[in-house]
Amino acid sequence: MGSLGAILRHPSDFYPLMKLKMAASNAEKQIPPQPHWGFCYSMLHKVSRSFALVIQQLGTELRDAVCIFYLVLRALDTVEDDTSIPTDVKVPILKAFHQHVYDNEWHFSCGTKEYKVLMDQFHHVSTAFLELGKRYQEAIEEITKRMGAGMAKFICKEVETIDDYDEYCHYVAGLVGLGLSKLFHASGAEDLAPDSLSNSMGLFLQKTNIIRDYLEDINEIPKSRMFWPRQIWSNYVNKLEDLKYEENSEKAVQCLNDMVTNALTHVEDCLTYMSALRDPSIFRFCAIPQVMAIGTLALCYNNIEVFRGVVKMRRGLTAKIIDRTRTMADVYGAFYDFSCMLKSKVDKNDPNATKTLSRIEATQKSCRDAGLRNKRKSYILPSEPRYSFVPVLVLLIILAIFLAQFFASRSSNY
Repeated sequence: MGSLGAILRHPSDFYPLMKLKMAASNAEKQIPPQPHWGFCYSMLHKVSRSFALVIQQLGTELRDAVCIFYLVLRALDTVEDDTSIPTDVKVPILKAFHQHVYDNEWHFSCGTKEYKVLMDQFHHVSTAFLELGKRYQEAIEEITKRMGAGMAKFICKEVETIDDYDEYCHYVAGLVGLGLSKLFHASGAEDLAPDSLSNSMGLFLQKTNIIRDYLEDINEIPKSRMFWPRQIWSNYVNKLEDLKYEENSEKAVQCLNDMVTNALTHVEDCLTYMSALRDPSIFRFCAIPQVMAIGTLALCYNNIEVFRGVVKMRRGLTAKIIDRTRTMADVYGAFYDFSCMLKSKVDKNDPNATKTLSRIEATQKSCRDAGLRNKRKSYILPSEPRYSFVPVLVLLIILAIFLAQFFASRSSNY
């Protein structure tokens, strides 16, 4: 749960955090008893706790397909991410990965921590994959094949232009959007979305991650991972790694703002995609990560801390997004509010200020034109009292109980 200090500063976070904790506990209790499915769902909770929660809300058949799709792509991504694997070994594995999912004896040791466990015991994932319906298998195989080929291409190619950047993000995330749309359609719950909109859903999330993870990627050992396109960063520094040095702080922030502005070009497509969804559980599954992405961009924009450490949303706000993203009105409201936050941070002297403001205003217009934005209360902008008596009182009671138990146990030890 969130830290005590964060909860005291944002007492309205307390209830959503408690709900999130209970939901996570309930989701873990629903792990299937079969060893291979048990492994898959346990691993899902380890590699992506918040993602696991929204998957758990899908119907059983679709939930299993999305779980396996996610784990297959996480495994594929683990191979791509491991900079210690020689290129001549890595490329053939990426290209053939769509075939390995049919072999319940295949595994490849790479990655670290939980990802190494996933790779060492990948046979559990393959066994579960073989139990899915044929339409689900075909969709997962197709996307895995296309993604593996695209990843292999960029192992030997740097991201030079913005077109390269879009192509790379298409292979590693846009195809995920296409694959999910195919799975939704295969379940009978949704119409098949246009590829361009599905692609934008993936690109918006991927570009947000690439922006946020600059420092982690550039400091990767034994070799830096560089995804920011040269066409953008070369306007500010001579080498991409120069952005992390304090003497380049002003240029670094300008480059960051340029990257955020590029990511915002996908917002309108994402809103169009989500507005067409009919199934409530699929809608939440798609909408929660998108709201998290626009919120993360608002935090990263004009923020030098992106080059100093980790910039991420406080856990209480994440809990609120998961709890309160239920309708398209919620999405429009959240996108509008985070756009307002972003707009308030734009420096008129920034070289991309005009372009950034244009993108923000286009987002806000889309939200206003929908006519749904005012149907919900903002939990993002400071429109509520800083302190709420009830959550603080409950928190103090819990703290008092904890302290009483702590001192009682200490007394019994003497």
